[in-house]
Amino acid sequence: MKRITIGLMGIVMLIALAPAATGAIKIAKIRFNPPGPDTPITNAKLNAEWISIKNTGNSAVQLNGWRVRDRAGNVFKIGSLALPGGAAVRIHTGSGLDSFPNHLYWGRSKYVWNNNADSATLRRPNGRVADRCSYSGGGSAVTC
Repeated sequence: MKRITIGLMGIVMLIALAPAATGAIKIAKIRFNPPGPDTPITNAKLNAEWISIKNTGNSAVQLNGWRVRDRAGNVFKIGSLALPGGAAVRIHTGSGLDSFPNHLYWGRSKYVWNNNADSATLRRPNGRVADRCSYSGGGSAVTC
């Protein structure tokens, strides 16, 4: 009985001394169908379409090499970006000047996110899936 008690106390102490879990990097929202007609395609309309990636933790996380992909295989690779704790970055479809850490630009000349249904996958640099978000039906955005 004494060994069991000591063993349990050791486990409890290890749990208490373990570092707090860091927050996760998540897909927060996809704005797939901004207001107004889709055509003619302009850079302003492309940039009204975006995906938001959020750091739900308290500490900054380096996102260098993370990737966002849609169902059709369009991939955006995040460059050197330390996303502060609690902050989110929007990855706009069109072109623009990146403003760290709030706005990044994919540089595409066509829409990425389908209006009727699509799926976003966020992958770590090692290829492991960090998060997924899918939507179908109408509307203009989905909160993931």
